[in-house]
Amino acid sequence: MNKNAIQKYAIWARTELIEQVKQRAFQYDITEKGYGDENATVIAGRVLEPEEKRQRQSFIEIIKANGFKQTVEEVAYTWFNRFVALRYMEVNDFLPTHVRVFSDSSGAFNPEILKNVLHLDLEGLNKTKVSELLNDNKTDELYRYLLLTQCNALNALLPEMFERLGAYTEMLLPNNILRPEGVIGRLVRDIPEEDFRDAVQIIGWLYQYYNTEPKQMVFDGLKKNVKITKENTPAATQLFTPDWIVRYMVENSLGRLWLESHPGSSLRTNWKYYLDEAEQTPEVAKRLRVLRSENNVKSPEDIKVMDPCMGSGHILVYAFDVLMQIYISEGYSERDAAKLILEKNLYGLEIDRRAYQLAYFALMMKARQYNRRILTQSVYPQVYEPTGYVDGMEYGSLIRVDELEPMPEQPKGQLTLFVDSYDVKLNAWNFRRLLAQKYDVVVTNPPYMGGAGMSSEMLDFVKKQYPDSKSDLFAVFIEKCGELLKPTGYQAMITQHAWMFLSSYEKLRSKMIHRDDIVNMVHLGSRAFEEIGGEVVQTTTFVLSKQKIIDFEATYIRLVDYNSQKAKERAFLSGDDRYIAKKENFEKIPGCPVSYWVGSNGINNFLKDGLSIQVQHFVLKRFVCRLPA
Repeated sequence: MNKNAIQKYAIWARTELIEQVKQRAFQYDITEKGYGDENATVIAGRVLEPEEKRQRQSFIEIIKANGFKQTVEEVAYTWFNRFVALRYMEVNDFLPTHVRVFSDSSGAFNPEILKNVLHLDLEGLNKTKVSELLNDNKTDELYRYLLLTQCNALNALLPEMFERLGAYTEMLLPNNILRPEGVIGRLVRDIPEEDFRDAVQIIGWLYQYYNTEPKQMVFDGLKKNVKITKENTPAATQLFTPDWIVRYMVENSLGRLWLESHPGSSLRTNWKYYLDEAEQTPEVAKRLRVLRSENNVKSPEDIKVMDPCMGSGHILVYAFDVLMQIYISEGYSERDAAKLILEKNLYGLEIDRRAYQLAYFALMMKARQYNRRILTQSVYPQVYEPTGYVDGMEYGSLIRVDELEPMPEQPKGQLTLFVDSYDVKLNAWNFRRLLAQKYDVVVTNPPYMGGAGMSSEMLDFVKKQYPDSKSDLFAVFIEKCGELLKPTGYQAMITQHAWMFLSSYEKLRSKMIHRDDIVNMVHLGSRAFEEIGGEVVQTTTFVLSKQKIIDFEATYIRLVDYNSQKAKERAFLSGDDRYIAKKENFEKIPGCPVSYWVGSNGINNFLKDGLSIQVQHFVLKRFVCRLPA
């Protein structure tokens, strides 16, 4: 995958789309300075069609609520998401018409939909209008009409990515979309077609890189003591998780859950990032056998997997692949398994609508790989964003839902106003429903945000609701993910490593050691994310079991001395830095109190005694540590 090309394109496309949307708004007399008569019927001497007038009024209402700048940005990323979705679908031949919208069979920016327009079987296409535009040689206008019609036709199949006919975003579709140097032309030219076939994760990379400049603006603001608001939290905290770490987390949580109930399964050979359980004492091994026989997962349909900070869905997409392997091993067809995974197994929440749309789309495309009819079966992923839920927009998955109110009643009749209102209420109810459920597996890469960057509302909220972990959102989510688990569940995360040793997290550590067992941990240190240089983010990834077993022995891998993402992955797979946390492998630390021991990367001591000891470096299996000042 050519990430440099993806990054360069996404950053440029954001700026270009925002400017193009502003130009379209200007054509309707809407600018940052105002919008004149919101009920205008004539603009610059041109009489508006009734639909144009309605769309203009709708756009103005959103500007009143959110401001011109934010509304324009939302329209820009809406079209970015749609262009990316259409490109992915045409390259993989997932469009119902099987006619390419942006390119031809050779991969050039030469839309097949224009060449085949007279024979095109596309829902909602007005053949008379097509003939008129062809006869008048209005190619740009024809392509614009075809693109809008294609998007509207996909509403029935992918309603969360493609809105209903008539939304104001139609009015703001950029001009000159057939220009080779335009957003669509460069999408086709700049990013190799193979990257759209490589994996659904290209969607996540495009989303992260699209946010490059907004993220930098947030960080620049923090230097001036400008707090992170709910509107820019996604840009500040989204970080695409490296694929190998996603696989480690999913295989060692979801995969482990299944293998414990099916120890004879051959699936273990498929999961190269799976860590075998450390050898236990006979007493511990016996207790584990009893517990696992009592907690046996009999059917893959019973498994619930949750990502409460799903971003663009990378973790859920890989969980889909692992679940598919599990279903097939139990004799299910791929077609049936794909439908069941969406309906019964995967759950996700996200506060950013654009990321939510991409996660929804990625899961639908993953299901489409296994089930050709999935888009026509009215099956949708169990993923939600908090539209219509005010607290959800501010605090997201951190909200506690102890009791779920009844599901809202569907309105009788077909008036769009009532349908839209019901959809908003239902979405908010589903967001709360997912927070009221308990899960077998919770896997996530949570947002990292210290108290200094939080808004006053967020800071007050976490102090009140999560006093033991309030210092940073990643720590708050460690606590929250545990709350979402069933008593027999697994929790897998990648977080900053500060919770292991700083005194501000001592209460969190104490809570964890009384509730959880660490199954395994990979101490990554800095440079685990290739997009982040230097020592800015130091991380650890780990798997916890909510079933506390006294004297359970875990496995730890220390990768802090490897200076790149690829080097860390190679070292992980080699097994050279793997240690079992047995006391006989520990060394007493000179200068530390006699009762304190450190093994592996020191985590046993951090959790066992609640002491803040930081591993400084590792020499010949000796761990040198210091007590913090």
